[in-house]
Amino acid sequence: MRGGEGEASAGRRFVGVLLGCLTPLLFLVPGLLLGPLLLWPRARPVLMAGARRLAGLERSRRSVFFGDRFPGAYEVPDRRLLRYLAARVGAGLVTGIVLGLLVFGEVLAVLLVRGVVRGSLDGTELLGQLLLGGVLLFLDVQGLYALTALDARLARACFGPSEQELLRRRIDELALSRAAVVQAVDTERRRIERDLHDGVQQRLVALAMLIGRARRGRGRDPEQADALLRQAHREAQDVLAELRDVAWRVYPAGLDSLGLEEALGGVAQRCAIPLRVRFEAGDAPLPRPVETAAYFVVSEAVTNAAKHSAASAVSVRVTRVGSLLTVRVEDDGRGGADPAGSGLTGLRSRVAALDGTLRVDSPLGGPTTLVAELPCA
Repeated sequence: MRGGEGEASAGRRFVGVLLGCLTPLLFLVPGLLLGPLLLWPRARPVLMAGARRLAGLERSRRSVFFGDRFPGAYEVPDRRLLRYLAARVGAGLVTGIVLGLLVFGEVLAVLLVRGVVRGSLDGTELLGQLLLGGVLLFLDVQGLYALTALDARLARACFGPSEQELLRRRIDELALSRAAVVQAVDTERRRIERDLHDGVQQRLVALAMLIGRARRGRGRDPEQADALLRQAHREAQDVLAELRDVAWRVYPAGLDSLGLEEALGGVAQRCAIPLRVRFEAGDAPLPRPVETAAYFVVSEAVTNAAKHSAASAVSVRVTRVGSLLTVRVEDDGRGGADPAGSGLTGLRSRVAALDGTLRVDSPLGGPTTLVAELPCA
């Protein structure tokens, strides 16, 4: 639940407090008369349905007059709901008493002013009345403030996940995120090994064979040996280029020295299809893990678009609003990307490790849109 008391006006909150003093009367009489029937199993479903309706009124009161937001699909356990209604009866009645005392104090203040005007009060008595009234007013306002805070706390405890539930969910999320990161790292390691074995290693073997043939034929046919050496030189250049690409896929060195914007410029230069990058993240430095995750999101998405989607153009937009970095990659390809595929799953795990989210929209026929949101705090 997100508390919205700061967003609601003081007048609306005061009306909400007044209604909070009246709604316990709806709970008290039915609770005293029908509460014992909860022990009867057949009557319990009907009574709990009524209790949920009453609790729904309280939830609406908190939402309308205080601006609170609660999880829509959260199911409140029966025991917690009954405890909430019982606590609201007590808190609401006490709030009504405090408001009544406040009104009574205002009446006494009016009588005090009338006595001063008529001259029926001397200075000592007036000072004593003012001192006593000020202390009682302070205590009354503090009590009202504390009861209002209690009302918000009760609503949070009932209509939203408890602290224990939130902690348990967070532990489960971290456990899943850790397992996903381990799997993604293992998948990435296998991909790098495959790239080295099937690409660089095979080219190095071919290069070694060319050099060996050139050495053996140097004495018999110098022209053929020169041709083989030229071919070996071109092969060496291709090996260096492929090895550089593999190194960039492992971790781009320019990300540390030049930053995310320049690293994305390098992706655009190496992309086989036109790639337009709009970097609107401002001049404030980004955390290093966020930069790395954003880079790999763009790199993987662009690579997939070039290889699998038959896209003719890709656009990348990186924006930062407050503490949230948003990376949006869109291509005009044929769509149909599988969000459960190994590449996107690895990206989702990398983003989730930073408490971020990754959304993929890729209908058949395109376009494909990938949006990653990364918190920078």
